[in-house]
Order: sequence, then structure tokens, then C-alpha cells
Amino acid sequence: MDAQLELHKVRSELSALYKRLPGSAEPLPRWTHTREGCRYYELQHPDSPGWIDEEKQQVADQRARQLELVTHIFAHPFWALREDPVTARMALKHVGAANVASAP
Repeated sequence: MDAQLELHKVRSELSALYKRLPGSAEPLPRWTHTREGCRYYELQHPDSPGWIDEEKQQVADQRARQLELVTHIFAHPFWALREDPVTARMALKHVGAANVASAP
């Protein structure tokens, strides 16, 4: 359960980090999609200066930790002991999720 709670926290932190960062990891000029290009709506993105090395490292660290936690949870021997591991796993996924999502 501790690993699942930490996974919620890591995912929340990673989501917040993505929201703070520029739209592209690499520098890209502004671009626009128009309806003429078979799109349903127009879309514009401003210039992206890209991520600095520190930001790239933060993302890499968070993603690595997320992968460690998912692997730990998924491969844990506990699931072999359950009569219905799918239902048990689904219940675990929701433990504490609301508390982490609402945390500042």
C-alpha cells in the first residue's frame, strides 16, 4: 500500500512538473494547425525554448521512480495469493488517490 501511495504522489508531482515546463523538451518554433489541414479546430503553440538540462534530469528521475514503483507493485508476490487479483489490484489503485490529487 505504501508503494501505491508513493506512486500517486510521484505521478502527481510529474504532472505538475510537465505543466510548469515549456511545451517541448527541445527548442521548437511556434506552430499552428488550421481547419484547412483537415483538423476539427485551430490550434496554436508558442515558441518553445526547450528544457534545460536540470529540467530534463528532473523528468528523467521522476519517470524512473514511477517505473520502479509500477514494477514493484505489479510484480509483488502478494497478487499470487489473491483469489481475484484483478479486483484486488483495482481496489489498491484507488487507495489514497483522492488525497494525493487534492494535496497542494
